[in-house]
Amino acid sequence: MKDEQEKPEFWEAAFTDKREMWGWEPAKSAIIAKDLFVQEGIKNVLIPGIGYGRNADVFIQSGMTVTGIEISKTAIALAEKHFNNLPIHHGSVTDMPFDDKKYDGIFCYGLIYLLDTDERAKLINDCYNQLRDGGQMVFTALSKEAKTYGQGKWLSDDRYELFGGVQMYFYDEASVRSEFSGAGLYAVEKVMESYPFYLVRCRK
Repeated sequence: MKDEQEKPEFWEAAFTDKREMWGWEPAKSAIIAKDLFVQEGIKNVLIPGIGYGRNADVFIQSGMTVTGIEISKTAIALAEKHFNNLPIHHGSVTDMPFDDKKYDGIFCYGLIYLLDTDERAKLINDCYNQLRDGGQMVFTALSKEAKTYGQGKWLSDDRYELFGGVQMYFYDEASVRSEFSGAGLYAVEKVMESYPFYLVRCRK
């Protein structure tokens, strides 16, 4: 595994070079989560790994308040240009919690599979601990059905280093259930984004 300090540098370089690299259209998963949160009457949402905020807008437009966590200062600066008063904690999700708030909803997109085993377990636990009773959290987990599965440098079971240093863990339904079963897991479904993901829903 690479030194932890290399991760912020990778994302800082990526956002500096490519800016709003995914555009401003929200991910399908964000729209699904927004609809679920509206149905559940969720008012405040935490987004770990918020990036420059492209998935925040659908929640804000639906009347929810959003708080983010982001490792890249450049991404935060891009978000600040686009949003008025969107609070974003600067730092790695591995250093959660950044506040003592309890959130109605947590949406975690394109992030958990970039972490190692211990970091994934800590993120799930930290997010669950910041949910209020009755709150919901939605994660996207990268599926083994992705064409990149098995490519690059093998690191450990189902984990590979690709794309110039990005480390990815690939899930199947069994590993999803194994990792999330202690965090109120109640539904797993497939969703196709730029990669095939599992949409993982948990309730406290």
